[in-house]
Amino acid sequence: LQQVSRNVEPQAVSGVDEAKILFTYDVMWEESNIKWASRWDVYFKMTDSKVHWFSIINSIAVVLFLSAMVAMIVTRTLHRDLLRYNSPEEREEAQEETGWKLIHGDVFRPPAFSHAFCILVGTGYQLIGMSIVTLFFAVLGFLSPANRGGLMTSMLLLFVLMGIFAGFASTYLGKILKLEDWRKISFATSVTFPGLCFGIFFILNAMVWGEKSSGAVPFGTLVALLVLWFGMNVPLVYIGAYISSKRPAPELPMKIKKHPREIPEQVWYAQAPFLALLGGILPFSACFIEIFFIMSSVWMHQFYYMFGFLFIVFVILTITCAEISIVATYFQLCYEDYHWWWRSFCTSGFSAIYLFLYSIMYYYTKMRIDHFVSSALYFGYMFLISVGFFVLTGTIGFTATYIFVHKIYSSVKID
Repeated sequence: LQQVSRNVEPQAVSGVDEAKILFTYDVMWEESNIKWASRWDVYFKMTDSKVHWFSIINSIAVVLFLSAMVAMIVTRTLHRDLLRYNSPEEREEAQEETGWKLIHGDVFRPPAFSHAFCILVGTGYQLIGMSIVTLFFAVLGFLSPANRGGLMTSMLLLFVLMGIFAGFASTYLGKILKLEDWRKISFATSVTFPGLCFGIFFILNAMVWGEKSSGAVPFGTLVALLVLWFGMNVPLVYIGAYISSKRPAPELPMKIKKHPREIPEQVWYAQAPFLALLGGILPFSACFIEIFFIMSSVWMHQFYYMFGFLFIVFVILTITCAEISIVATYFQLCYEDYHWWWRSFCTSGFSAIYLFLYSIMYYYTKMRIDHFVSSALYFGYMFLISVGFFVLTGTIGFTATYIFVHKIYSSVKID
């Protein structure tokens, strides 16, 4: 007996001069009573629905915990602060206290790397729009696994079409941050994330080409992807950016002071890395079970058709990202730290780090790969998925935090 692997030399066949071997097989067709429309039901039968319901209940518990914290902040702490800050009797005394009001002249100061921030937020809205529309049609049953590649093709086309939202959002945020060159922002938005995806995909596909595998994407398909990118996505991003550029610049509730305020020394648990790593745990835990089933369908050739559960988990993920970013930003502002733009993005976006770490654990516990190219494919695609997850969840967290910060500072009376 000899173990068969890809590196073993083919075994010679004795008694054959021209080395021609004829392989044959027989097929016996049996009549079935199953209707043609129901032929996939055996694969769609949800035998593990209890696991999904347990995951949803666990995620709802996380959302309720965060909602209670947000409600406490809004109804008690924040309401008390607003009454104290706006009270004529206590206004002079409040000026001497510490709190989030004292940084009103710096809270809307543009962050470092403002262009990169606009690009990420614009791409995040593009991914959010793609995810919502894809889930909507998947829940209605339009995306069946019987149509191989239909889901991936739909997501790709929807991502391209949602470029108009990416251009609009990035340019609108650029106006808030006082960035004038909207054409530069829109072009960078249209090429940064798609360029990263296409570059990594091309390198991985070249590796598959080098192995002479039939699974390599043909050159014509790569050309079609470039046509979608530069022929549809880039123009749509420019159209969205142009529409946004014609709108009036949004007014901020507070004027930015000329000289930035000095930030007090922060305690260790208020530092940005600690809050981001701690905040990323909750969004990841809210969708951990569904991530496991999705990865099993992608890498273990299993069917995933429980889009109803996935839609519920997506809603829970959205609420979790919004609330954890609001809570972290509020405590940060109370410590008189006005650098909240990037932190609100990273607090929820760092859930992607846990996603990539989980993919490493999944690789060593579930996968049986001993070839370099196969490992490169796995980690390359999981890296792209993690980057997309970072941008999507970070945009959700930032959007909710911006609305929260804008609202509370609009309620403060400044002399």
